[in-house]
Amino acid sequence: MKLTSRRRSRRANGAGVTGPARLGRRTRVLARRLRPGDIALIDHVDMDRSAAVALVEAQVAAVVNVAPSISGRYPNLGPEVLVAAGIPLLDDVGAKLFGAVNDGDLIRVDGDTVYVDDRSAATGVRQDADSVAAAMKSSRDSMASQLEAFSANAVEHLHRDQRLLLDGEGLPTTKTSFDGRHVVVVLRTFDYTSDLRGLRMFIRENRPVLVGVDAGADALIEAGYRPDVVVTSGDDISEAALRGGSEVIGHTSNASRSGGLERLERLAVTHQKLVASGSSEDAALLLANANNAALIVMVGSHATLVELLDKGRSGMASSFLTRSTVGSRLVDAKAVARLYHHRIRGWLVFCLVLLGVAAVVAAVATTPVGQDWWVQVRAWFDDAASWARERTR
Repeated sequence: MKLTSRRRSRRANGAGVTGPARLGRRTRVLARRLRPGDIALIDHVDMDRSAAVALVEAQVAAVVNVAPSISGRYPNLGPEVLVAAGIPLLDDVGAKLFGAVNDGDLIRVDGDTVYVDDRSAATGVRQDADSVAAAMKSSRDSMASQLEAFSANAVEHLHRDQRLLLDGEGLPTTKTSFDGRHVVVVLRTFDYTSDLRGLRMFIRENRPVLVGVDAGADALIEAGYRPDVVVTSGDDISEAALRGGSEVIGHTSNASRSGGLERLERLAVTHQKLVASGSSEDAALLLANANNAALIVMVGSHATLVELLDKGRSGMASSFLTRSTVGSRLVDAKAVARLYHHRIRGWLVFCLVLLGVAAVVAAVATTPVGQDWWVQVRAWFDDAASWARERTR
Protein backbone atom coordinates (compact mmCIF):
# COMPACT_ATOMS: atom_id res chain seq x y z
CA MET A 1 0.00 0.00 0.00
CA LYS A 2 1.49 3.35 -1.02
CA LEU A 3 2.00 5.97 1.67
CA THR A 4 -0.10 8.93 0.56
CA SER A 5 -0.51 10.75 3.87
CA ARG A 6 1.34 11.40 7.09
CA ARG A 7 -1.57 9.69 8.84
CA ARG A 8 -1.31 6.37 6.98
CA SER A 9 1.04 3.50 7.69
CA ARG A 10 2.83 1.29 5.19
CA ARG A 11 3.40 -2.44 5.48
CA ALA A 12 5.55 -4.12 2.88
CA ASN A 13 7.62 -7.29 2.73
CA GLY A 14 11.00 -6.47 4.21
CA ALA A 15 10.07 -2.82 4.77
CA GLY A 16 8.53 -3.14 8.23
CA VAL A 17 5.87 -0.66 9.30
CA THR A 18 5.98 3.08 8.55
CA GLY A 19 3.75 5.71 10.10
CA PRO A 20 3.64 9.01 12.01
CA ALA A 21 5.06 8.78 15.53
CA ARG A 22 2.87 9.84 18.43
CA LEU A 23 4.74 10.32 21.70
CA GLY A 24 3.31 10.01 25.19
CA ARG A 25 4.62 8.87 28.56
CA ARG A 26 1.07 8.18 29.81
CA THR A 27 -0.29 5.52 27.51
CA ARG A 28 -4.01 5.94 28.09
CA VAL A 29 -3.75 9.72 27.72
CA LEU A 30 -1.84 9.25 24.47
CA ALA A 31 -4.47 6.80 23.21
CA ARG A 32 -7.07 9.58 23.05
CA ARG A 33 -5.18 11.37 20.27
CA LEU A 34 -4.03 8.33 18.32
CA ARG A 35 -5.49 7.62 14.90
CA PRO A 36 -5.39 4.47 12.76
CA GLY A 37 -1.92 3.95 11.28
CA ASP A 38 -0.03 5.92 13.94
CA ILE A 39 3.00 4.40 15.65
CA ALA A 40 2.72 4.84 19.42
CA LEU A 41 5.99 5.71 21.16
CA ILE A 42 5.46 5.12 24.88
CA ASP A 43 7.33 4.81 28.18
CA HIS A 44 5.40 2.14 30.08
CA VAL A 45 7.08 -0.40 32.35
CA ASP A 46 4.88 -3.49 32.83
CA MET A 47 2.16 -2.46 30.39
CA ASP A 48 -1.24 -3.33 31.84
CA ARG A 49 -4.13 -4.73 29.87
CA SER A 50 -6.32 -1.62 29.93
CA ALA A 51 -3.54 0.45 28.33
CA ALA A 52 -3.02 -2.21 25.67
CA VAL A 53 -6.76 -2.37 24.93
CA ALA A 54 -6.75 1.40 24.40
CA LEU A 55 -3.89 1.06 21.89
CA VAL A 56 -5.65 -1.76 20.03
CA GLU A 57 -8.88 0.22 19.81
CA ALA A 58 -6.93 3.18 18.42
CA GLN A 59 -5.79 0.85 15.58
CA VAL A 60 -2.12 1.75 15.87
CA ALA A 61 0.27 0.34 13.28
CA ALA A 62 2.92 -0.51 15.87
CA VAL A 63 3.97 0.18 19.46
CA VAL A 64 7.51 1.18 20.45
CA ASN A 65 8.18 1.10 24.19
CA VAL A 66 11.32 2.78 25.52
CA ALA A 67 10.90 0.68 28.71
CA PRO A 68 10.44 -3.09 29.20
CA SER A 69 6.80 -4.03 28.63
CA ILE A 70 7.33 -7.00 30.98
CA SER A 71 9.92 -6.32 33.69
CA GLY A 72 9.48 -9.72 35.33
CA ARG A 73 8.29 -8.30 38.66
CA TYR A 74 4.81 -9.75 38.17
CA PRO A 75 2.65 -11.10 35.32
CA ASN A 76 1.17 -8.16 33.41
CA LEU A 77 -1.28 -8.72 30.59
CA GLY A 78 -0.78 -5.82 28.18
CA PRO A 79 1.82 -7.32 25.81
CA GLU A 80 -0.34 -10.42 25.29
CA VAL A 81 -3.20 -8.20 24.11
CA LEU A 82 -1.03 -6.36 21.57
CA VAL A 83 0.58 -9.49 20.18
CA ALA A 84 -2.78 -11.29 19.91
CA ALA A 85 -4.12 -8.31 17.95
CA GLY A 86 -1.23 -8.58 15.47
CA ILE A 87 0.29 -5.23 16.45
CA PRO A 88 4.13 -5.17 16.29
CA LEU A 89 5.64 -4.48 19.72
CA LEU A 90 9.24 -3.29 19.96
CA ASP A 91 10.43 -3.22 23.54
CA ASP A 92 13.09 -1.59 25.71
CA VAL A 93 14.58 0.67 23.01
CA GLY A 94 15.87 3.24 25.53
CA ALA A 95 14.66 6.67 26.60
CA LYS A 96 16.98 8.50 24.15
CA LEU A 97 14.51 7.79 21.37
CA PHE A 98 12.14 10.38 22.85
CA GLY A 99 14.75 13.02 22.11
CA ALA A 100 15.45 11.73 18.59
CA VAL A 101 11.83 11.77 17.40
CA ASN A 102 9.31 14.60 17.27
CA ASP A 103 5.56 14.08 17.45
CA GLY A 104 4.31 13.52 13.90
CA ASP A 105 7.64 12.44 12.39
CA LEU A 106 7.48 9.51 10.01
CA ILE A 107 9.35 6.56 11.49
CA ARG A 108 9.80 2.97 10.41
CA VAL A 109 9.78 -0.11 12.62
CA ASP A 110 11.58 -3.01 10.96
CA GLY A 111 12.44 -6.07 13.01
CA ASP A 112 14.16 -4.91 16.20
CA THR A 113 15.11 -1.45 14.86
CA VAL A 114 13.47 1.96 14.66
CA TYR A 115 14.46 4.08 11.66
CA VAL A 116 14.14 7.85 11.33
CA ASP A 117 14.85 9.21 7.82
CA ASP A 118 16.19 5.75 6.94
CA ARG A 119 18.79 6.01 9.71
CA SER A 120 18.83 3.57 12.62
CA ALA A 121 17.67 5.52 15.68
CA ALA A 122 17.26 2.74 18.26
CA THR A 123 17.17 -1.01 18.68
CA GLY A 124 15.25 -3.12 21.13
CA VAL A 125 13.56 -6.46 21.67
CA ARG A 126 10.92 -7.44 19.11
CA GLN A 127 8.20 -9.26 21.02
CA ASP A 128 6.13 -12.11 19.63
CA ALA A 129 3.78 -14.69 21.09
CA ASP A 130 6.62 -17.00 22.16
CA SER A 131 8.76 -14.30 23.79
CA VAL A 132 5.77 -12.84 25.66
CA ALA A 133 4.71 -16.30 26.88
CA ALA A 134 8.26 -17.00 28.10
CA ALA A 135 8.44 -13.65 29.91
CA MET A 136 5.04 -14.22 31.52
CA LYS A 137 6.10 -17.67 32.70
CA SER A 138 9.27 -16.26 34.21
CA SER A 139 7.41 -13.40 35.90
CA ARG A 140 5.06 -15.84 37.63
CA ASP A 141 8.05 -17.05 39.63
CA SER A 142 8.18 -13.58 41.21
CA MET A 143 4.56 -13.64 42.39
CA ALA A 144 5.47 -14.75 45.93
CA SER A 145 7.66 -11.70 46.54
CA GLN A 146 5.00 -9.45 45.01
CA LEU A 147 2.37 -10.88 47.35
CA GLU A 148 4.64 -10.15 50.31
CA ALA A 149 4.99 -6.56 49.12
CA PHE A 150 1.23 -6.44 48.60
CA SER A 151 0.68 -7.28 52.29
CA ALA A 152 2.76 -4.27 53.34
CA ASN A 153 0.95 -2.03 50.86
CA ALA A 154 -2.43 -3.24 52.09
CA VAL A 155 -1.59 -2.34 55.70
CA GLU A 156 -0.33 1.10 54.62
CA HIS A 157 -3.46 1.70 52.54
CA LEU A 158 -5.73 0.64 55.42
CA HIS A 159 -4.02 3.05 57.82
CA ARG A 160 -4.31 5.88 55.33
CA ASP A 161 -7.93 5.35 54.22
CA GLN A 162 -9.54 3.43 57.07
CA ARG A 163 -12.23 6.08 57.70
CA LEU A 164 -13.12 6.14 54.03
CA LEU A 165 -13.22 2.33 53.80
CA LEU A 166 -15.09 1.68 57.04
CA ASP A 167 -17.31 4.75 57.42
CA GLY A 168 -17.48 6.29 53.94
CA GLU A 169 -15.96 9.50 55.33
CA GLY A 170 -15.08 11.98 52.58
CA LEU A 171 -17.43 10.55 49.96
CA PRO A 172 -19.56 13.22 48.22
CA THR A 173 -23.34 13.31 48.47
CA THR A 174 -24.73 12.43 45.04
CA LYS A 175 -27.88 13.73 43.39
CA THR A 176 -28.40 10.26 41.94
CA SER A 177 -30.10 7.92 44.40
CA PHE A 178 -28.39 4.56 44.96
CA ASP A 179 -30.51 3.55 47.95
CA GLY A 180 -31.90 0.04 47.51
CA ARG A 181 -31.16 0.02 43.77
CA HIS A 182 -29.01 -2.21 41.60
CA VAL A 183 -25.86 -0.53 40.32
CA VAL A 184 -23.78 -1.45 37.25
CA VAL A 185 -20.18 -0.17 37.40
CA VAL A 186 -18.43 -0.26 34.01
CA LEU A 187 -14.70 -0.28 33.28
CA ARG A 188 -13.17 -0.46 29.85
CA THR A 189 -10.66 -3.20 30.60
CA PHE A 190 -11.54 -6.92 30.62
CA ASP A 191 -14.19 -8.19 28.14
CA TYR A 192 -16.42 -5.18 28.80
CA THR A 193 -18.16 -5.45 25.40
CA SER A 194 -19.38 -9.01 25.95
CA ASP A 195 -20.22 -8.24 29.59
CA LEU A 196 -22.49 -5.34 28.58
CA ARG A 197 -24.09 -7.44 25.86
CA GLY A 198 -24.84 -10.18 28.39
CA LEU A 199 -26.48 -7.67 30.75
CA ARG A 200 -29.02 -6.25 28.29
CA MET A 201 -31.98 -8.08 29.81
CA PHE A 202 -30.81 -7.31 33.35
CA ILE A 203 -30.50 -3.59 32.57
CA ARG A 204 -33.84 -3.49 30.75
CA GLU A 205 -35.75 -5.19 33.57
CA ASN A 206 -34.05 -3.60 36.61
CA ARG A 207 -33.14 -0.11 35.34
CA PRO A 208 -30.02 0.04 37.53
CA VAL A 209 -27.85 3.08 38.24
CA LEU A 210 -25.21 3.06 35.47
CA VAL A 211 -21.77 4.20 36.65
CA GLY A 212 -18.98 4.73 34.12
CA VAL A 213 -15.43 4.67 35.47
CA ASP A 214 -13.11 6.76 33.25
CA ALA A 215 -13.34 5.28 29.73
CA GLY A 216 -16.09 2.97 31.00
CA ALA A 217 -18.42 5.95 30.48
CA ASP A 218 -17.52 5.88 26.77
CA ALA A 219 -18.14 2.12 26.72
CA LEU A 220 -21.67 2.68 28.08
CA ILE A 221 -22.39 5.36 25.48
CA GLU A 222 -21.11 3.12 22.66
CA ALA A 223 -23.44 0.36 23.92
CA GLY A 224 -26.44 2.72 23.68
CA TYR A 225 -26.75 3.77 27.33
CA ARG A 226 -26.27 7.08 29.14
CA PRO A 227 -24.29 6.86 32.39
CA ASP A 228 -26.10 8.21 35.44
CA VAL A 229 -22.81 8.84 37.23
CA VAL A 230 -19.24 9.18 35.92
CA VAL A 231 -16.29 8.65 38.27
CA THR A 232 -13.06 9.80 36.65
CA SER A 233 -9.57 11.04 37.31
CA GLY A 234 -10.11 13.30 34.29
CA ASP A 235 -7.62 11.76 31.86
CA ASP A 236 -8.85 8.50 30.35
CA ILE A 237 -12.28 9.70 29.17
CA SER A 238 -13.65 11.57 26.17
CA GLU A 239 -14.94 15.11 26.31
CA ALA A 240 -18.28 13.87 24.93
CA ALA A 241 -18.70 11.54 27.92
CA LEU A 242 -17.86 14.36 30.34
CA ARG A 243 -20.41 16.65 28.71
CA GLY A 244 -23.10 13.99 28.27
CA GLY A 245 -25.31 15.13 31.14
CA SER A 246 -24.13 12.59 33.71
CA GLU A 247 -23.34 13.46 37.30
CA VAL A 248 -19.54 13.70 37.42
CA ILE A 249 -17.38 12.74 40.41
CA GLY A 250 -13.76 13.83 39.97
CA HIS A 251 -11.42 11.40 41.71
CA THR A 252 -7.91 12.33 42.82
CA SER A 253 -5.49 10.43 45.01
CA ASN A 254 -3.89 13.56 46.44
CA ALA A 255 -5.74 16.50 47.96
CA SER A 256 -2.92 18.93 47.17
CA ARG A 257 -2.55 17.95 43.50
CA SER A 258 -5.61 17.80 41.26
CA GLY A 259 -3.87 15.96 38.43
CA GLY A 260 -6.38 15.12 35.72
CA LEU A 261 -9.10 17.13 37.48
CA GLU A 262 -7.52 20.23 35.96
CA ARG A 263 -8.97 19.01 32.68
CA LEU A 264 -12.48 18.97 34.17
CA GLU A 265 -11.99 22.52 35.36
CA ARG A 266 -10.58 23.60 32.00
CA LEU A 267 -13.62 22.14 30.24
CA ALA A 268 -15.93 23.75 32.83
CA VAL A 269 -17.44 20.36 33.70
CA THR A 270 -19.53 20.57 36.86
CA HIS A 271 -18.23 17.94 39.27
CA GLN A 272 -17.72 16.99 42.89
CA LYS A 273 -14.27 16.11 44.18
CA LEU A 274 -13.46 12.78 45.82
CA VAL A 275 -10.05 12.31 47.44
CA ALA A 276 -9.02 8.66 47.88
CA SER A 277 -5.65 6.97 47.46
CA GLY A 278 -7.07 4.04 45.48
CA SER A 279 -8.19 3.92 41.85
CA SER A 280 -11.28 5.49 40.33
CA GLU A 281 -12.76 1.99 40.15
CA ASP A 282 -12.38 1.63 43.92
CA ALA A 283 -13.88 5.09 44.45
CA ALA A 284 -16.95 4.11 42.40
CA LEU A 285 -17.45 0.91 44.42
CA LEU A 286 -17.13 2.74 47.74
CA LEU A 287 -19.56 5.42 46.54
CA ALA A 288 -22.21 2.85 45.62
CA ASN A 289 -21.65 0.86 48.80
CA ALA A 290 -21.82 3.88 51.12
CA ASN A 291 -25.06 4.99 49.47
CA ASN A 292 -26.69 1.63 50.28
CA ALA A 293 -26.83 0.04 46.82
CA ALA A 294 -28.67 -3.27 46.92
CA LEU A 295 -26.37 -4.97 44.40
CA ILE A 296 -23.22 -3.83 42.58
CA VAL A 297 -22.48 -5.52 39.25
CA MET A 298 -18.95 -5.08 37.89
CA VAL A 299 -18.43 -4.90 34.12
CA GLY A 300 -14.98 -5.20 32.55
CA SER A 301 -13.17 -5.52 35.86
CA HIS A 302 -10.50 -7.95 37.01
CA ALA A 303 -11.37 -11.16 38.81
CA THR A 304 -8.32 -13.46 38.94
CA LEU A 305 -5.08 -13.06 40.90
CA VAL A 306 -3.12 -12.37 37.71
CA GLU A 307 -5.62 -9.68 36.71
CA LEU A 308 -5.28 -8.08 40.15
CA LEU A 309 -1.49 -8.16 39.89
CA ASP A 310 -1.82 -6.47 36.50
CA LYS A 311 -2.78 -3.31 38.41
CA GLY A 312 0.54 -3.24 40.27
CA ARG A 313 1.13 -3.62 44.00
CA SER A 314 -0.52 -0.41 45.20
CA GLY A 315 -3.54 -0.86 42.93
CA MET A 316 -3.93 -4.46 44.03
CA ALA A 317 -3.92 -3.48 47.73
CA SER A 318 -6.56 -0.80 47.16
CA SER A 319 -8.73 -3.13 45.10
CA PHE A 320 -8.49 -5.98 47.62
CA LEU A 321 -9.46 -3.81 50.59
CA THR A 322 -12.27 -2.09 48.66
CA ARG A 323 -13.78 -5.39 47.59
CA SER A 324 -13.49 -6.70 51.14
CA THR A 325 -15.40 -3.62 52.33
CA VAL A 326 -18.18 -4.01 49.76
CA GLY A 327 -18.46 -7.73 50.44
CA SER A 328 -21.43 -9.76 49.21
CA ARG A 329 -23.05 -6.82 47.41
CA LEU A 330 -20.43 -7.12 44.67
CA VAL A 331 -21.15 -9.50 41.77
CA ASP A 332 -19.31 -10.04 38.50
CA ALA A 333 -21.27 -9.28 35.32
CA LYS A 334 -20.59 -12.73 33.86
CA ALA A 335 -22.37 -14.40 36.79
CA VAL A 336 -25.41 -12.14 36.40
CA ALA A 337 -25.50 -12.76 32.65
CA ARG A 338 -25.48 -16.53 33.20
CA LEU A 339 -28.42 -16.31 35.62
CA TYR A 340 -30.44 -14.21 33.18
CA HIS A 341 -29.47 -16.46 30.29
CA HIS A 342 -31.31 -19.36 31.95
CA ARG A 343 -34.45 -17.42 32.76
CA ILE A 344 -37.74 -18.28 31.01
CA ARG A 345 -37.82 -16.77 27.53
CA GLY A 346 -40.74 -14.91 26.00
CA TRP A 347 -41.58 -17.67 23.52
CA LEU A 348 -41.80 -20.18 26.37
CA VAL A 349 -44.27 -17.92 28.16
CA PHE A 350 -46.30 -17.68 24.93
CA CYS A 351 -46.40 -21.49 24.63
CA LEU A 352 -47.52 -21.79 28.23
CA VAL A 353 -50.33 -19.31 27.56
CA LEU A 354 -51.45 -21.32 24.53
CA LEU A 355 -51.43 -24.53 26.57
CA GLY A 356 -53.51 -22.81 29.25
CA VAL A 357 -56.05 -21.62 26.68
CA ALA A 358 -56.24 -25.12 25.21
CA ALA A 359 -56.83 -26.61 28.67
CA VAL A 360 -59.70 -24.14 29.32
CA VAL A 361 -61.27 -24.93 25.95
CA ALA A 362 -61.06 -28.67 26.65
CA ALA A 363 -62.66 -28.23 30.07
CA VAL A 364 -65.51 -26.14 28.66
CA ALA A 365 -66.09 -28.69 25.90
CA THR A 366 -67.02 -31.34 28.51
CA THR A 367 -69.96 -29.26 29.80
CA PRO A 368 -73.45 -29.25 28.19
CA VAL A 369 -73.01 -25.61 27.14
CA GLY A 370 -69.60 -26.40 25.73
CA GLN A 371 -71.01 -29.34 23.76
CA ASP A 372 -73.69 -27.07 22.25
CA TRP A 373 -70.95 -24.60 21.26
CA TRP A 374 -68.93 -27.42 19.75
CA VAL A 375 -71.92 -28.60 17.65
CA GLN A 376 -72.38 -25.02 16.38
CA VAL A 377 -68.68 -24.66 15.57
CA ARG A 378 -68.70 -27.96 13.65
CA ALA A 379 -71.78 -26.91 11.75
CA TRP A 380 -70.17 -23.60 10.85
CA PHE A 381 -67.03 -25.40 9.74
CA ASP A 382 -69.03 -27.86 7.57
CA ASP A 383 -70.92 -24.95 5.92
CA ALA A 384 -67.64 -23.16 5.25
CA ALA A 385 -66.10 -26.29 3.75
CA SER A 386 -69.13 -26.87 1.47
CA TRP A 387 -69.01 -23.27 0.29
CA ALA A 388 -65.30 -23.60 -0.50
CA ARG A 389 -65.87 -26.79 -2.51
CA GLU A 390 -68.63 -25.14 -4.58
CA ARG A 391 -66.38 -22.18 -5.36
CA THR A 392 -63.68 -24.45 -6.69
CA ARG A 393 -65.94 -26.36 -9.13
